Amino acid sequence: MNTFMQILLPLHRLFIFKADNFFMRCDLHVHSKASGMFNLPGLKHLCQECYSEPLEVYDLLRQRGMTAFTLTDHDSIDGSETLRSSLGFFLSEEVTVRLPSGTEAHLGVYNITERDHLEIRRRAKDFVSLLMYLTERKLFFSANHIFSGLTGHREAEDFSWFESYVPAYEVRNGQMWSKANESAAHLAARLGKIAVAGSDAHALAGVGLTYTEVPGARNADEFFAGLRSGWGRVSGEHGSYRRLTADVFSIVGSFFASKPWTTMLAPLAPFVPVFSMGHWLNEIRFCKKWTLAMENDGAKKRKRWDIDPSFEANWAS
Repeated sequence: MNTFMQILLPLHRLFIFKADNFFMRCDLHVHSKASGMFNLPGLKHLCQECYSEPLEVYDLLRQRGMTAFTLTDHDSIDGSETLRSSLGFFLSEEVTVRLPSGTEAHLGVYNITERDHLEIRRRAKDFVSLLMYLTERKLFFSANHIFSGLTGHREAEDFSWFESYVPAYEVRNGQMWSKANESAAHLAARLGKIAVAGSDAHALAGVGLTYTEVPGARNADEFFAGLRSGWGRVSGEHGSYRRLTADVFSIVGSFFASKPWTTMLAPLAPFVPVFSMGHWLNEIRFCKKWTLAMENDGAKKRKRWDIDPSFEANWAS
């Protein structure tokens, strides 16, 4: 799909024929075993964040109605090696970035090349440099789970950076409290951001249950052109304490299976619901705090250099 079709919505509509009027559907936030180790003291050298095989993830996505496929492993594209030639697959990753305030956040960066991945890794700790690269390369990217404390504490300044320079917000995450997703959707609508969704599945049970769809798209380029043109729609399930607990049990079971000697830790398994409850309550606290802060926020804050806040304008320039 050419650039002029992404600038004007009527042209985008005109050049999608009725015969192609179906929804291309993609889970834009899903993990495999390439996502690395659990980032918690005592576990980061023992337990992986996800034990799902990439081919298992791909097959399950197909079974659940996805027609475009990607993996968004943490700071890695290693899981994509076996999927490069798979129908409808494109490279993506979830990048851990360091913001100017010193906090961390996760960005989903989509439809990239191996060279993009290497450059993104090089710039991940320099947010301004990374933004300049993503904008120059016209890559589509989103701020993921912005009302989640998963990456640690947040500063008000961080939301200003997202507001000024990130074109898309993840507004439905299959692992997050429904109210957190609703708050993200409300904020995205108020700021004119592109809305995306994904399961954030670290276990197979949730793969493909939350997704983004675009009508008439036939490949990844057309899918993201449709999102930029305002044709995207988020759909699928929200997270819950029950799902979180079940996924943690699944990860723990895979952990024991991968390292049989760790079964000595099995007596600790009954504490999984306590652990997940603590995490869930912290997510609710984080969401309520920052939702209120965003509701009380005033006019838009422009940052240190002037970029047209319309992503379509930047993309087409």
